[in-house]
Amino acid sequence: MAEAMALRVPDRVPVMCQMSIGHMLLQTGFPPSEFWFTAEIFAEGLLRLREIYGFDGILVSLHGHPPGWTRDVLSIERDEAGEVVRWKNGDRTVFPADDLPLHVPARATPRPEIAAVDPEAIPDRISFIPVSQGLLFRLAPDRLYDAVDIVRARAGEAFSVHGEITSPFDYFLNLAGFREGFLALVDAPDRSRAILERYSEGLSDLARGLCGRGIDALKISSPYAGAGFISPAFYRKFVLPYEARIAAAARAAGVLAYTHTCGAVHDRLELMAEAGVAGIECLDPPPLGTVELADAKRRVGNRLFIKGNLDPVHVLLQGTEADVEREARRALETGKPGGGYILSTACSVAPRTPRRNLQVLAQAAEEWGRRPPA
Repeated sequence: MAEAMALRVPDRVPVMCQMSIGHMLLQTGFPPSEFWFTAEIFAEGLLRLREIYGFDGILVSLHGHPPGWTRDVLSIERDEAGEVVRWKNGDRTVFPADDLPLHVPARATPRPEIAAVDPEAIPDRISFIPVSQGLLFRLAPDRLYDAVDIVRARAGEAFSVHGEITSPFDYFLNLAGFREGFLALVDAPDRSRAILERYSEGLSDLARGLCGRGIDALKISSPYAGAGFISPAFYRKFVLPYEARIAAAARAAGVLAYTHTCGAVHDRLELMAEAGVAGIECLDPPPLGTVELADAKRRVGNRLFIKGNLDPVHVLLQGTEADVEREARRALETGKPGGGYILSTACSVAPRTPRRNLQVLAQAAEEWGRRPPA
């Protein structure tokens, strides 16, 4: 992994996929609420899955798990479909056995209008991770790096450990909501940039903390920054400067950063490189996205490592082992020359992806990803 991320030619192309929470739950069998909230169980699941699939690295996507979370629980109802957790404050969280939780607050909190938000009123310390619209993962301030510490200690130097920071753009959209957030980029651009700047300060501090825990790379998760959401011009204004701050914080700590953006990014590969990151994923191929691996390799492969491009839906989820093997070989033949390629699904492994299909990737790398003998 280290050789590939440094744009050198490794002995073998490394393999590492990001997995959905649903896939992790189905493959490990842990109770969903415990997997979500308990650092030790979450870390154990990540380590177990890495071993099952023979990956060369692992992404610790959640950290800062709240200790003693069960003290706030009124009841937990369990059946084959998952769990329903009722909280003492009246909230309710539904934990499917194969997907992200759905949190239902007892009282809805109205979202603010961006034009009325005082950026200085946004706390300078990041206290949550916006997992999806309305779903937050609250960070325990005294356990900020818990799962990372556990995985790093147990992994030793055997494989690469990556931390994750969510893009300031996601925090901005979480604050306003999708509709109002995207409209605010047009109607209140200066206030939007001031809010993004405020979030980037806190996230840079969080990134520095993660980098201090011995991670090998830092992923900047930016799923809403593709062409399906904003233009290249808006990307330059509202995404690039703030992700660049986080990448600079990681570099100053001696850690490589890379950007994760889903969907259509063929029109902004060079822009993504301008953020000062060392690599990019997902490189979704058609029909999920718009990136052809050979084109990405030609355009930015001499500046950035490239991770992904295997279709996680039509190939990994719905395809046969032979389909996966064929597409993995194609990706290896395209990505391997000159180094700097990591074999991976484009976006996350879908919940019900067959285990055997994912295991084919490490075998394919062994067969077709080896460096030719000198």
